[in-house]
Amino acid sequence: MTNFDLTPFLRSTVGFDRLTRMLENELGATGGASSYPPYNIVKLDENDYQITMAVAGFSEDDLTITLKENLLLVEGRILEAEQDETRQYLHRGIAERAFERRFQLADHIRVVNAALSNGLLTIDLAREIPESMKPRQIEITSGQKYIDHKKDKGSKKAA
Repeated sequence: MTNFDLTPFLRSTVGFDRLTRMLENELGATGGASSYPPYNIVKLDENDYQITMAVAGFSEDDLTITLKENLLLVEGRILEAEQDETRQYLHRGIAERAFERRFQLADHIRVVNAALSNGLLTIDLAREIPESMKPRQIEITSGQKYIDHKKDKGSKKAA
């Protein structure tokens, strides 16, 4: 059984901590048997990520991408009608089997774009933190104004 250590990956990502933990658990449980199709996850900058999957042999019509809550589901299925029965393959090395790949996304991650080019499916992700959750600067005011205000009230009562 092969062991995978994703610790360096965990240190360098923001927003995919749960994803890498799930990957470690899945790889440990299945021995890496569910590695099709191969994929990369790249952190482009602080808030942008990209998932690239090798899906040679699949067209745009064969692929579906679904986002439900924080789960990104990529499915590929080549219809039997599309397969050419007139060809006689001597060797068939390009995998055309159906697949389902799930990615658990962190909160506030949205899918920006998906494109298929040269057998690579690229999914662009962006982390968008709501304005109410972003850090904000709190202005500090001088306490002198309030002290003067209290003195004015006291002098009016005495008069």
